[in-house]
Amino acid sequence: MLLIQKVSKRYSLYPRPADRLWESLPVFGGKRHTDFWALRDITLEVPKGQFVALVGPNGSGKSTLLQIVSGILQPTFGRVITQGRIAALLELGAGFNPEFTGRENVFLNAEILGVPRDQMAQVLPKVEAFAEIGEFLDRPVKEYSSGMYVRLAFATAIHVDPEILIVDEALAVGDAVFAARCVRKFEELKDRGVTVLFVSHDLGLVKRLADRAVLMMHGRVEAEGRPSEIVNRYVGMVHEWQNREVGRHNGASLGEAFRHGDGASEIASVTMENEAGEVVRTVESGAPVRVRVKARFTAPADDPMVGILIRNRLGIDVFGTNTRVEGRKLGSFAPGDELDVLFCFPCVLTQQDYTLTAATQYPDGRSQDWRDDVLSFGVIDQRATAGLASLPVAVEWTKTPAR
Repeated sequence: MLLIQKVSKRYSLYPRPADRLWESLPVFGGKRHTDFWALRDITLEVPKGQFVALVGPNGSGKSTLLQIVSGILQPTFGRVITQGRIAALLELGAGFNPEFTGRENVFLNAEILGVPRDQMAQVLPKVEAFAEIGEFLDRPVKEYSSGMYVRLAFATAIHVDPEILIVDEALAVGDAVFAARCVRKFEELKDRGVTVLFVSHDLGLVKRLADRAVLMMHGRVEAEGRPSEIVNRYVGMVHEWQNREVGRHNGASLGEAFRHGDGASEIASVTMENEAGEVVRTVESGAPVRVRVKARFTAPADDPMVGILIRNRLGIDVFGTNTRVEGRKLGSFAPGDELDVLFCFPCVLTQQDYTLTAATQYPDGRSQDWRDDVLSFGVIDQRATAGLASLPVAVEWTKTPAR
């Protein structure tokens, strides 16, 4: 269990290094610094076995919060209550002595966490196998590449039997093979009931692994909830920042589809239909479907785009397209004009639940009206196929009798 109660972190910023000294002298007293609050009144509870992801832009306080939870920093106000052994994988370079070999650092970290040396010696072969750095295990860590460092640090952290694991974007420097191995290990830790608090800018990974997500902005908790909802909200904010426009929020709460755009057009309805044009919410795998998007323009628009995006129940993008990708130019629209776009395709998806996102956009990709997860639908399939796509398959085989 992890409990963060009204945690705040303040730093004193001095215009010049000498100002710190002058401020400390009684004769020259007076405030010479400004206060910078990296965190303000953060309160979070992470129950045992839950995976919680922190998302947000750089400088929002995510890493500072993880350092406080790990005990590296002390909060200015508030407290952190933990139960169980904590293993932390923070920024590159933290936790290992660069002069020690990898093997020595493994034992050193284990002893710091209270794991007896003989117990760590028993699991060392597993650490070696997971890290896969070969003979470099007996070389000084200062000779490691960033990828080798992360391999060994992650392998060490997960093999000290932590009850709480703290991870700060450390997997970003690993290669694809190692990242996939780490994801499988995370899923194994989840099955074992390990509590995990992690920071990641890989929003697909957040949707896949997290049970709950927290959006941080300017040192505060902006929102928390289901990973797909929080990620949608964050992506919407990013779009607004990139477009340098004031975002338009339709008042929807985090339990509903998040919506953003400048309002030059508004999506009136999004429906899924079968081949006969009937509105459906359940589709048989392989059957033809049609997604109808209706929009109304409130401002002039030249050659807008209409797009759709299908996500699975974890919020992972499955398929997306738009009228420009499909080679359809829509022309010019005046205020009051209405647009009806029909996307027709075979539903070659596996049996599970999905959501549909729809958007109207400018030719450069800026949003006019983006509606995340505006409707949900289910797919049924007679075949128990794995993955996301239920592709038509022809099987050929021959038998060669034994001689």
